[in-house]
Amino acid sequence: MLKGMFKGLMERFDRMMGRGFIDDEFYEDLEEALLQADTSVTVTHEILEELRKAVREEKITQPGDMKERLKTAIATRFGQQTAVGLELAPEGLEPSVFLFVGVNGVGKTTTIAKVANLLRKHGLTVIMAAGDTFRAAAIEQLETWADRSGAEIVRSQPGSDSSSVIYDAIQAAKARKIDVVLADTAGRQHSKAHLMTELQKVAKVTEKALGRKADEILLVLDANTGQNAIRQAEEFTKAVGITGLVLTKLDGTARGGALIGIYNKFKIPIKLIGLGEKMDDLKDFKPKDFVAQLFD
Repeated sequence: MLKGMFKGLMERFDRMMGRGFIDDEFYEDLEEALLQADTSVTVTHEILEELRKAVREEKITQPGDMKERLKTAIATRFGQQTAVGLELAPEGLEPSVFLFVGVNGVGKTTTIAKVANLLRKHGLTVIMAAGDTFRAAAIEQLETWADRSGAEIVRSQPGSDSSSVIYDAIQAAKARKIDVVLADTAGRQHSKAHLMTELQKVAKVTEKALGRKADEILLVLDANTGQNAIRQAEEFTKAVGITGLVLTKLDGTARGGALIGIYNKFKIPIKLIGLGEKMDDLKDFKPKDFVAQLFD
């Protein structure tokens, strides 16, 4: 499923490996392929410099021997070598609260359903907070997913205050001793200051209800957005302090290069990746496995 992310890069690299030698044209072709995959100029040049250094120090002469070095160079740009799981509350401080944020159309509500399914499989009780009160369809969709996954739900009427819904869900979780609160929020453009201010209010009310910051503030990103994903990460981090990323729609993108630079720039770990529409199509992010699937 991940082949499409770097399809152009992989196809070009396979052709380059048949050249028989490494020269300036080899590096130029690789640079062009990385840039076409939407890798930033800075990250592309860092990767090329690492490969040049490996060629000099290890006296590599065959392009085919560069494959493992390129895989390593990409994997290390994700900043973590093992899976980074969702951060549950310390024992005795339950419930855990995960706040999901992002722009319109990235798949927050569906992601919440998948996370609920995952947590329920691990024996945890879950309550959903239908905090996207701007869209009646989002509330209805979350109700459907709650029924399917066996989770509870707190909702209000469309147009009501999102912060209040999330506050009530946290209070309900405390009263009923529910393990995890999954809080949906309305999609909002990161460039709209008043919408980001509203999100800051949601984060503050969550902190007040919980007595601490949310255990996770997860930014959901559509992998197809390319370099715009970096801009989204920047603005949402400024507003509410993102703790982790969830990448959706990885089964359909050819612009995966942008993802390489997110950890490089913001040091925000990628925690989960969505590979399709099914409930089980949400996986822990493991950089080495991820890159291996791209290449092999």
